[in-house]
Amino acid sequence: MATVHPALAPYVRSLVAYDVAFDGSGIHIGMPSTELTWVLPLDEPLAVSWDAAPETRTSGWTSVSGLHTRAAAVHHGVRQRGIQLALTPAGARALWGVPAAALAGQLAELPDVDPGFGDLPTQLGERTTWRARLDLLEGALLQALRRHERPGPRPEVARAMALLTRGTPVADTAAEVGYSRRRLSTLVRDELGVAPKVYQRLARFGGAHARMRHAALTGGVSVAAVAAASGYADQAHLAREWAELAGCSPTEWVRREFPNVQATDRRAERG
Repeated sequence: MATVHPALAPYVRSLVAYDVAFDGSGIHIGMPSTELTWVLPLDEPLAVSWDAAPETRTSGWTSVSGLHTRAAAVHHGVRQRGIQLALTPAGARALWGVPAAALAGQLAELPDVDPGFGDLPTQLGERTTWRARLDLLEGALLQALRRHERPGPRPEVARAMALLTRGTPVADTAAEVGYSRRRLSTLVRDELGVAPKVYQRLARFGGAHARMRHAALTGGVSVAAVAAASGYADQAHLAREWAELAGCSPTEWVRREFPNVQATDRRAERG
């Protein structure tokens, strides 16, 4: 994971340069979250579709997805190299000049969203080191920040998003920021493209996904433990959410994404 310039920190949650080898061609699951995803492949165009909807497949040198409630299928060959960024909703306005709502549920190429980035893939391909590529990308992002100079979400909406992310009930969030529940719902939809409860659902699922991924990278996974730490009523609740949002069970996700890791549930732990 690369260090993000301080001026970009409110807008870029993570920036990862990746070089991954696989046993063969396959599909990586792009998980729903409260972040917008931006991928810049280096060796070949990136093919992405919504899971179980191959007719939505797109292929390009820059892939952008807004907030979504179904998994994306990222098609890969034996090797993938590129740069992936996770943007905050405020980052969509600051770096692309559009609210996150404009991209909700969408798979797109960035030049269609902001033509100012049209030459970036070619320029990245011409660089021969990761340092040179990351420096180029940072410069392009800082230039975009100056180019757009658009205000972010109104402060009360940003405050509401923070409260929802922490699990504050929608009614309490509306009261905290001084809006009716209906007014809050309208403002959040206008900014994000999803209702407050959906955004809160994505936030909780994103936390579970991060915990599951961390557990898979550091040792065996207990689905029950992840469910408890992420605020789900029980393991079955998390399993239902995982199936709806990721398109498979938690244990299947671990098997597909981390084939050498053993995921357990209560039944397995009982023997």
